[in-house]
Amino acid sequence: MRKHILAATILACVLAVSFLCAGQAASPAAQSGKDSLLLTAPPHDPWRLSVADLKGLPHMSVTIHNPHTNADETYSGVRLADLLAKMNAPLGSDLRGAALADYVAATGSDGYKAVLALGEVDPSFHSGEVIVADTMNGKPLDEHSGPFKLVVTEDKRPARAVRNLVSIELKSAQ
Repeated sequence: MRKHILAATILACVLAVSFLCAGQAASPAAQSGKDSLLLTAPPHDPWRLSVADLKGLPHMSVTIHNPHTNADETYSGVRLADLLAKMNAPLGSDLRGAALADYVAATGSDGYKAVLALGEVDPSFHSGEVIVADTMNGKPLDEHSGPFKLVVTEDKRPARAVRNLVSIELKSAQ
């Protein structure tokens, strides 16, 4: 009897691990692929953005100093706040109270993640710029960095710059 219980327990553990691994493979970052960007901001439906979609939106340029290369880099892209606004994220005068517990999780195709408070993304709340870039120094991002890259201007180090950006999720810490 104990052997049957032990075998059933082992089988249940194997099935649970298999289920969890399958769930990880189906995560937004894994599903979105490298050539598109998945934006998720509940209760809005997820939005998959292609390279052409991003190109068609109003762009801005920012320049940051990259201490790894000891060079200035000029990126062009779309403000993350503008993308989130299209998904009815609480920005501007709506960014108050419980919404101040909201944050953005950005994920690269390699699984690298960075987190920003929603207040850091909103230009009416914070002086820095956060963009989803598609060009650097006037050229499309290379395979190492693109086609999308999250760029944060006020960081002293580019640790929250997420290359090969595949998903951006608006979440709440509450």
